[in-house]
Amino acid sequence: MLSIQHISKVFGPVKALNDISFDVPQGQILGLIGQNGAGKSTTFHSILNFIHYEGQIQWQGHAITATDFDQIGYLPEERSLMTKLTIEQQILYLARLKGQSAKIIRPQIDDWLARFAVKGTRRSKIKDLSKGNQQKVQLICTLIHHPQLLILDEPFSGLDPVNADLLKQAILTAKQAGAAIIFSSHDMENVTALCDQLVMLRKGNIVLHGTLEDVRNQFGKTELYVTTDWTSERLATLPHVTQVTSRHANHYLLHLDDANAGPAIFDALTQGHYIEEFSQQPPTLDEIFRLKVGEDQ
Repeated sequence: MLSIQHISKVFGPVKALNDISFDVPQGQILGLIGQNGAGKSTTFHSILNFIHYEGQIQWQGHAITATDFDQIGYLPEERSLMTKLTIEQQILYLARLKGQSAKIIRPQIDDWLARFAVKGTRRSKIKDLSKGNQQKVQLICTLIHHPQLLILDEPFSGLDPVNADLLKQAILTAKQAGAAIIFSSHDMENVTALCDQLVMLRKGNIVLHGTLEDVRNQFGKTELYVTTDWTSERLATLPHVTQVTSRHANHYLLHLDDANAGPAIFDALTQGHYIEEFSQQPPTLDEIFRLKVGEDQ
């Protein structure tokens, strides 16, 4: 388990992290979210001991040692490969830094290239690959030594939906193998799809922490999805409806200022008759993100 306890970091007048604490058990995925400058990369750099910090970070019950770094896979936000090398040379070079021998890694390369649908062979030069394929090679470098702790800084950046799905499957495979995984993303859909828990940072402070369900439920079931032949103007007259969003023909999202208004709205819309959809939900993670970030405006 990765344990982060009371971590703080100051850069001059800026408090980048302010007494943050959370754990990432093995076999779980934590999403670290927040605006640019919220402290996500500083958290990663603290775990990796790139910077000095106050507080305590432990892996498997002890301070992270040089040996432990062989079990860590790290994908930085700023991608960097040695463009004059071939794919094979690049993968083997970084694998050796993790204590892996070429004898073990070389036979795996073709399978990994196929898994990520890399358009190139092991002998292709990095400089001849597209940016997307270079990114996939760097992902392979991060994963090929089967790390027990994965730290991924904006791993989906620049990937199209097909390649993003390939990465999701690789992350879930690592989870099933028992890895502790922490990643940052501005795409709440990826966080929703993958994470067992999330931490939201704002100006170096944790403002939300818990499972996705727990976090959403903190905000109450104030989103109401309905199918009705009522017009949006008529729906807006219902008690406690603050906003009506048309999704498509006869399908609406009603925003409520009181979750308890649901039953009365149900009675008004149905009048004892069947309707196709009436679903009261907490806000989506996207909406919660905008709400919490909006507090800075």
